[in-house]
This record gives sequence, C-alpha cells and structure tokens, in this order.
Amino acid sequence: MAILIGGWLAYKAISEKGPTISITFSTAEGLEAGKTKIKYKDVEVGQVQAIELSKDLTHVEVTAELAKGAKEYLTDKARFWVVRARVAAGEVSGLGTIFSGAYIGMDPGKSGEPTRHFKGLEIPPVVTTGLPGRHFELKANRLGSLDIGSPVYYRQIKAGQVVKYNLEKDGKTVNLRVFVNAPHHELVRKNTKFWNAGGLDVALDASGIRIRTESLVTLMLGGIAFDIPTNAEPGAPAHDNDVFILHESHDDIYEKAAAEMNHFILQFKGSVRGLAVEAPVEFRGIKMGEVTEIKAVFDQETLTPLILVYIKTDPGVWQVVGETTLAENEEMEMLVAKGLRAQLKTGSLLTGQLFVDLDFHPDAPPASVKYDGKYPEVPTVPAPLEMITASLNQLLNKIEKLPIEEIGSSLKNTVQGAERLVNSAELKQSVGELNETLKNTRRLVKSLNSTVAPELNTTLQQGQKTLADIGSMVNPNSALYRELQRAMKELADAAKSIRVMAEYLERHPDALIYGKGKRQ
Repeated sequence: MAILIGGWLAYKAISEKGPTISITFSTAEGLEAGKTKIKYKDVEVGQVQAIELSKDLTHVEVTAELAKGAKEYLTDKARFWVVRARVAAGEVSGLGTIFSGAYIGMDPGKSGEPTRHFKGLEIPPVVTTGLPGRHFELKANRLGSLDIGSPVYYRQIKAGQVVKYNLEKDGKTVNLRVFVNAPHHELVRKNTKFWNAGGLDVALDASGIRIRTESLVTLMLGGIAFDIPTNAEPGAPAHDNDVFILHESHDDIYEKAAAEMNHFILQFKGSVRGLAVEAPVEFRGIKMGEVTEIKAVFDQETLTPLILVYIKTDPGVWQVVGETTLAENEEMEMLVAKGLRAQLKTGSLLTGQLFVDLDFHPDAPPASVKYDGKYPEVPTVPAPLEMITASLNQLLNKIEKLPIEEIGSSLKNTVQGAERLVNSAELKQSVGELNETLKNTRRLVKSLNSTVAPELNTTLQQGQKTLADIGSMVNPNSALYRELQRAMKELADAAKSIRVMAEYLERHPDALIYGKGKRQ
C-alpha cells in the first residue's frame, strides 16, 4: 500500500510538473533563485529555480519551471524580460516591483518552432497578445526620437503604440512594428500615410515659419501619426502586418513618387544665394513642386559659370485643357511660347530664402524649351533685383561715357564769364539808369492818378448818360420808335411796288416806249 501511494504521488508530481526552460540575461539584477516569479498579465505562470554565470562570463543563465499549461506557448516567438520600475515613452511601469521585487514577464508565442532556450529582452516590449487590433510594419530612414511604447496618433487621438523596432541588415532602413488598437485599426487603409510626429516640427523656409506638433508627449518623447491625405479618397481596409512608409513629416505625405512627377532644368547666370533644395516651385502662389538639386557647371572653353537648378512639378496641379489632349512636352512648349518663364523671387524677408516662380512674361525675349540635357530646360528671366542692378549698371556705363571733364571746364568758363559780367562797370551803369527810369515811371503814374483819372471818370459818366438817352429813344413806347416803325412800313410798301413794276417791265419791256395800256 505504501509503495502504491508513493508511486501515485510520484506519478502525480511528474505529470503535473511543467516544462523547464533556460533564459539568458546580461545581468541578474533583482533576480533570486526560488523566489523570483514568472508572470503573464500579472498571473504567476512559473518560478526561477537557479541562476548561474555562463562559462565565458558574458551573461547569466536563468533556469525556470513553468506551469504545465504553458508548454504549447513555448515557441521561438515567445519573449521574456525582467520587469523593474521604469519610466519610458511618457509612461511609468513596474512600480509594484519597488516593494515586491522584480519578476520576469512573459509574452507567449502562439506560433513558431517549439524551443526551451530563450534570450531575454533587455528592454521590456509592449505586449499586444490577445488585444483587439492590428499590427503594421513601418519602414523609415531613421528612428529619430521613437522608442518602444511611443504613441501612435490619429488626429491627435492616441490609437496605438510602437511595439518593436530593428535595423535592416544593410543598415539603410529602420523597421518599426506598431499596434493600432480596435476600433481605430479600421481607420488604417491601403492609402493611409504614416509620418514621424515626434518633437517640434519647425520649418523655416521661403513660405515663412511653420510649427506643428501632435501633443506634449510627442514634443518630449516622440510619436507617430497617421491619416489619409485630404486630397485622396479612403482606400480599401489595410490587413494585419501590411507594410507602410514612415514619412519624415506631415508635409511629406503629399509628395508623389518621383516617377509621377515632371522634371525640368532651369539655368541661371546670377547668384542663387538663398535658394535651397526642397524650396517651393510656385505658379501665382500655387505650390506645384520643389527644387531637387542645385549645382554649378563651367563651360570648358570659356569657363563661364552657370547655375543649374533641377525642379520637379506635379502634373496634376496645372494642365492645358481643350478638345485635344496634349503630351507633357507639348504643354510646356505651348506655355513657353506664350511667355512662361522661371524666375527667382524672395519668399520671406525674414528668412531671405528664395523660391522658383513660374509665370508669364510677355516682354521677355522669344525662347523655347531645350532638350539637350537630362531633362527639358525651361527658359528663365533675371530676378527683380538683378534687373534693377542691370539697369543701374547701364546707367553708370552711360554716365562714364559722358565728357565730364569737358562739361566741367565749360561750366567753369561760364561761371567766370558770368562773374565778369556781374562785376563790369557797364552793368553797374545800366543798373543805375534802370533805377532812374523806374523813379520817373513812378512820378508819371502818380501824375496820371492826380490829373487824368478825374477827367477820365467824368468822361465815363457822360458816356453812361448818353447810352441811357439812346436806350430811352429806342423804347417801344417812345415817339421816335413809333416814327421809325411807320417809316419802315412805308419803305416796305415802296419796295413792294418797285418789285411789282420790275416784274411787269420784265414781261412787257415795250411799256417804257408806249406806256401801260397803249401797246399795239
């Protein structure tokens, strides 16, 4: 009976015993054999049995026994780490370990190859196992201020967090794994754009000063934001583990791929100080592209310097509409023929930075698009300041050609002649005689005022009286007026009789010989 009971107890102990695993850590700080627990979601699933140094003394090996039910989760996808009090990514975790001591956290692996040997993580991961939502992969050129636990925002609402990152083998790309919680994961579409929203996005360029930040947390610790560009319609829903590009800033999400842009070359002879790569290319205030490259070239024979500015434009921003669809080069050729030119202008007096302005200049010399280089070359016109400088140079050249010395000599002779004339005795005598004449003129005017003026006044009064008498004589009620009226009537009657007699004689000229009524 004792043997049977002992055998049953031994079988029960063996059958209920969980798997034994080994975990390697760089240090055993806070770990104790026989005391340190292994937990998943704060539930105890195992305990540390032994802690030993590795043979090469580079790490420690922790032997732990897990619960029986943990066997199916021990795959190469499972993760273990030491939980201590930690402040990271704007969150405080593991405060309970201050009193209870550190423990080993576990993230079970539901898929993968079974294993009993694990490498512990030095940085606690974000556990998303069992949480509703989706994982997405992001590819970036650099990590920036991002870290595990960095928040992911949708329109300034926290929708997820960074759960993992690693560097590609070629060292050129950083892979980030983010988890977007439900129901926000439904907002991630095939054409959704992710961008680095960490820190304070300050842009000081030709457009002025622009400041953008998602929240105080991203300002200090970094973060990621996602959204669909305002100029795009929502695409199909994204699937778990879909891959996206992590853009450097919010403005970059509107940039199209290089293959979708039109590329041109601009050639300037003057200085382009203040023009930088990514400076905007505008048409009457509408941004249609940006500068991609600036370089100086020299003619091999004359060593004349030329500044080549490479630009790219969005073909969707402007287009020539009509019944016939034109190709890209045909559109540009037509616009250039109508006076389209590129010109450098100052975008901001504060920054002094330049931008490329495309506009029509009807007075510009005729030009056409050139196809000699890598891209079509659009003709340019000098900057406004260069035009003013050129005009001033032309004016100075004309002034230099003037005979300044001869003009100065002639002016000096003229001044000397005027000085001799002013100081001559003849001029002084003439001035004296003119003064005497003026005195005589004043005496004559005074005499006229005393003698002629009264007599002239009397004459004027008599003239006014005579005019008044004449007015009374021609009054319709006066006798003279009536006599004149009667005389005028008799004169009219006499004129009528003469006219009758003249008409009769014209018909009967012989009446002058035989008389009236005695004609045969």
